[in-house]
Amino acid sequence: MTLMLGTALLAALLAAVVVPRLPDVVRELQLPLAHEDIIRQQASQKQLDPSLLAAVIYAESRFRDATSHAGARGLMQITPATARYIAKLSGGTQFEQGDLSTPQINISYGAYYLRYLLKRYGGNTVLALAAYNGGEGNVDRWIVDASMSRRAFVIDQIPFAETREYVTRVLDARASYREKYSRELGL
Repeated sequence: MTLMLGTALLAALLAAVVVPRLPDVVRELQLPLAHEDIIRQQASQKQLDPSLLAAVIYAESRFRDATSHAGARGLMQITPATARYIAKLSGGTQFEQGDLSTPQINISYGAYYLRYLLKRYGGNTVLALAAYNGGEGNVDRWIVDASMSRRAFVIDQIPFAETREYVTRVLDARASYREKYSRELGL
């Protein structure tokens, strides 16, 4: 009898504590968010949409610090070569590859690079995201090809399936982050 009462009490306690938080738990599993303070700070400093920055992190790493098979590191999956390029562009002189595992540095570098790409491509988010994933040289060629064919460059014309899917995934995630995390991202 005592065991049944204890089990019932535990079930009631779990229901009272877990059930109300279940929507939040499901949301965090489906669309994780971490380091929102750094995201807000870097978005503000780099004049970026914080939901776009969160969406890039989501698409790159799902907010897990990892190293890819290509050597890209951290939340924003920055390769050492790209990090050296960003350090050169930004005047950073103390860059060390190990720093890419630090969320503050990784998000700062990724936000800097995203801002640079947006500026380079006239504020065109599709082109900036395509360059973040597929490289600036490729995007430059795609723009030339589109202009030679006298057509506008659109997502469907990105020749790399991975990059095309990446751009779509980031744009979809940005909309979801705006909707589900507007308070956390300061929107």
